[in-house]
Parts: sequence; C-alpha cells; structure tokens
Amino acid sequence: MKKSLNSTSLMLLLSVGAAAPGAQASQESTLPNVVIFLADDAGWGDYSYSGNTQVETPRIDSLAEQGLSFDRFFVQPVCAPTRAELLTGRYHPRSGVLGVSEGAERMNPDEVTLADSFKAAGYATAAFGKWHNGTQWPYHPVARGFDEFLGHTAGHWGEYFDAPLENSKGEMERTEGYIVDVCTDRALDFIENNRDRAFFLFVPFTTPHLPWSVPESDWDRFRNKPIELKATLPAEENIDETRCALAMMENQDWNVGRILDKLRDLGLEENTIVLYFSDNGPNGNRWNGGMKGKKTDVDEGGVRSVFYLRWPAKVSPGGRLPGISGAIDLLPTLTSLAGIPRIGSLPLDGLDLSPHILKPCGKSGEDRMLFAHWAGRTSVRTQQYRMDDAGNLHDMLADPEQRHPVQKQQPEAARVLSGAIAQWRAEMFGPDAETRKSEQLPFTVGYPEFPVTLLPARDGEPHGEVRRSSRAPNCSYFVNWTRPEDRLAWNVEVATSGRYTVSVDYTCPEEDVGSRIELAFKESRLQGTVGPAWDPPLYTNQDTLPRPDQVSHMKTFRTLQLGEIFLEKGEGTLVLRALEIPGNSVMDLRHLQLVLRQ
Repeated sequence: MKKSLNSTSLMLLLSVGAAAPGAQASQESTLPNVVIFLADDAGWGDYSYSGNTQVETPRIDSLAEQGLSFDRFFVQPVCAPTRAELLTGRYHPRSGVLGVSEGAERMNPDEVTLADSFKAAGYATAAFGKWHNGTQWPYHPVARGFDEFLGHTAGHWGEYFDAPLENSKGEMERTEGYIVDVCTDRALDFIENNRDRAFFLFVPFTTPHLPWSVPESDWDRFRNKPIELKATLPAEENIDETRCALAMMENQDWNVGRILDKLRDLGLEENTIVLYFSDNGPNGNRWNGGMKGKKTDVDEGGVRSVFYLRWPAKVSPGGRLPGISGAIDLLPTLTSLAGIPRIGSLPLDGLDLSPHILKPCGKSGEDRMLFAHWAGRTSVRTQQYRMDDAGNLHDMLADPEQRHPVQKQQPEAARVLSGAIAQWRAEMFGPDAETRKSEQLPFTVGYPEFPVTLLPARDGEPHGEVRRSSRAPNCSYFVNWTRPEDRLAWNVEVATSGRYTVSVDYTCPEEDVGSRIELAFKESRLQGTVGPAWDPPLYTNQDTLPRPDQVSHMKTFRTLQLGEIFLEKGEGTLVLRALEIPGNSVMDLRHLQLVLRQ
C-alpha cells in the first residue's frame, strides 16, 4: 500500500520535535468566535512587525504582540491555491484548483470547507471581500458554507471605488466608497447582528493586489516618501508601486483596527480567535527581508507569510512558534481550537497545531515537509532546508537568502527531498501531470437553490475577432465584436431543464445601436436587439498609479433584458452571435446572466 507524504519514510530528522497528540478545545466554555483576515499579495516584509520601518501597521502588529506569531508560515505562490488550502486543509491540486481564472480556480464540489464545519456547529458564517474559488453554484461562497457574502469572486477586480460587488444571491449591487472600507463595513454589520451567537467571519481583503488604487488620504502620506529599504533585486523595484502598496497596507491596517475595536466595544474580544496572514508573496519587487522570490515564485520570498493569532481567553501574549507551518494546517487547527467536529472525510494534508498554540513550547508539529507549487514548478521546505524547482538544496538556517546551494555537501538530504518532490507531484497530478488543467469542467447553470447564474467574460471564450479588454481574463469584458462570424461562447452544464430569463451587461455607442443578436443552446434560440445607446467614458477616478495591461480600464455597464429561453438539462455550448450589425460593432459585454424561473 502506498504511503502518504506525511509518513515517516519521507521525514528528515530536523530540529523540531514530534507533536503531542491533537487536543480538542474545552467544551465547558462558550464557543469562540473566529475572525480570519487574509491579505491579497502582501509580502512578509510589508509589516512594521517584520521590521519594515517605512510602513506603520500597528493594529495588525497588535495581533502578534497580544497573541502568537508563527515565524515560518507558508502559503502558495498565488491567490486561489492558498485560499483553497485554507478552506480545505488539503493541497490545492487535490481540490482541483490548478489555476487562477477561466474555471481553474474552482474547488471540486465534493470538497467540504472550513466554513461548512463551523456552519454545521451552529455558527453564523460570512465572507466579505475577494473569494477567488468559483462564481457559479456550487462553487459560490454561499454554496461553500457561508451564510452571507459581499465581494468579488474573480481573481482581481478593476474597480476599487464605488465598485459593483456580488451579494449572497449572486446579484451585482453598486457600492459606495473604497472597496476595502465597504467590505469592512459589511463585516462590522455582521458582527453587530450576530453579537449574541457564535460567528465565523472571513475577511479576505483585496489589497495590495492590483490595480494600484488607494484613497487619497493614504496616498498623501506616501507620494513623496523616500524608500530606503530596498528590494532583494533593487534594480527591478518600482518605487512608486512600493509606495502605493505600503499605502494600501496602512489602509488595510486601519480597517483591521475597526474590526478589532468593534470586538472590544461589544465585549467579544476575550473569546474571539483572530488570525491574520497573506495569500502569497509580494506582488512586486520591494523589501522582503532579503528573501529570494516574490508572487508566483516557489522560493522562500514567494511563499512565506506573516501569521498572527490572538485569543485572549486561551493564548498568552507575545509567543512565537519557530517551526514550519502552512495554510493547510488551519482547518484542523481551528476546528480543534473551537472544539467543533470537522465535517467531511477526505484525507487532510494539514496538521492540528492547537497543542502548540495553547501551550507554546518552541515546536509547531512533527518533522515534516511543506510543498509549494505553481506553473509546473515545485519546491519543498523542511525546518532546515528548501529544495527549489531547479533541484538546488538550500540550508535556510545558514543561508536564508538562498545564495549558496549545498546539495554537494548534503547529498542525502538532497536525495530525500528530490524524491519527495517527485512523489508529491505524482500523487497530486498523476501520470498526466498538469495536463488536467486543460480539462476544465463546464460552468454550471440552473440550480433551484441559487437561481441566478452569472457568466462573466472571463469564463467565456471569444471566437473570431472578439478579444478581451485586458491581457488577464479576470475582471475583463469582451470588445471588438464587429463581424457576423464572431462568437462568444460558454461551455455550460445546465442542472435543471426550464425557462430562463436572460440579460447582458453591455455598452454600445449611439451609432452602433440596433444589432440583432441570438443566444443559442442546443435547439433553443433567443433573439434580441442591442439598445438603447449606452457609451460611458472609461473611469478616471480609480487609479493612483497608471494601470498595468493585465487590469482592464473599466466603465459603467448597463443591463439589457433579452427575454426568455428554454434550456434543456445537460452539457453544451451557450453561444451568443450577431445576426445583423448595422454599425461598426455589436457591443462590449461584461457578463451574461441567466435566472431560472421557478
């Protein structure tokens, strides 16, 4: 029988001792609340607690000062994989998360999440911010254990001010204000509304992810600030981007403080577990403690995150755990700390670290290996070593900057870790490795429990001369639809046969009004006419710094009701084409919406 990668056959005898048996938190006291803060694209070095003297993050730092800091906490190199590992306690390829867009970011429907366990235990559950693990049911956050949601399900969002955000029903609603402030406002309302019952609150911030957009008051403190702590590769640092990222972190810190203050004011601080970390390394070359790598890299700087946990009722202040740990550990650890059962039976990769949190002893689990993977590259970390994707072994205790490979001096360690990477890849991907990524499941439509289905441009395929508004699919829209042979197509699986109302969010200048369009699925057809004219300018109020080409320049879209169509249960291609084009183009299209009539 094949042994798992957690077996002793793959363990190196390193500096961290064996873990004590996992222990459930006492059931005698009231169930603790849980608040998880997750930064988006913040590096380990983006905090004053890490030694960055160019930024002030006192409220985030306070979680470490009043609680516990994990010195060597590891995530994945990009967003969606880390989020899946937090939610499932399993390495992201196991859950089907092999990319960050076009459906590859979705967790398999049979995965049971951290929120599912807390909801089953009677907790009120909510997520406010960036989801990035699927849009349609059963991938939407409301299908994954969250009672409430407001935010965006895409990997990044092009509107940080007055943004249209998706709600718990799958509908878009226009908000007012800066996106991080808005989502924090909803989190505050959730806490207030559930002050008398246990709650599980997930606040996945959208910052400092692109676009470079921050409130003017935060930017004013940084626009001319000298940057003296430089990136590991200083020639590749963009100083204004560093300034903006740090300004975004100070705004985020303020919002963390607002939630901490609410907990204190309501008398909930003592029995609330609060934790904070980031989903990958920094989204640019800026100071990160001299570590090698940034976002998308499997080196230390691309996957090391701060991790702070505060629980005044149980955890003494000022503690630190030097052993390695990761996002895969959070599901077993949090359910254990809360004293609730884990729902689901799929095998976990993470460890229960609760004994070391409740009684810090300089250890954080058994000798182990943690794997990082992205875009075909894999590295493995132990307490002492990291083997990188090129097969170089680095002694992270003696050489934390990964400058001097030691595989020649430590051939046995190199042999064991090289074998571990090969076995991990075989276990995660099978003989076809990452060819699974091109075999994406169709996008799901027509679940009675969630009748609204959004099919955004990022999930569709342009054919002919049609293209997306930016290089990256996330938060894009279709443009350059000019010919009858052009097509927009979505590979879908309809769960329920029935009639569906159809609408599109579009823009169209006056001179192009009147195109006749047709939506087709199998034998069904629906025709409509594009109009009235709606041709707003691109936003000029969104950006602090010029927008890079992977982020679309956004504008306001208008909803056009097309009518009703019968969709037969089953898999097929939903195709939108133009029958007549009286002007130069048909329209720009942000998303298609289908609503099952019940």
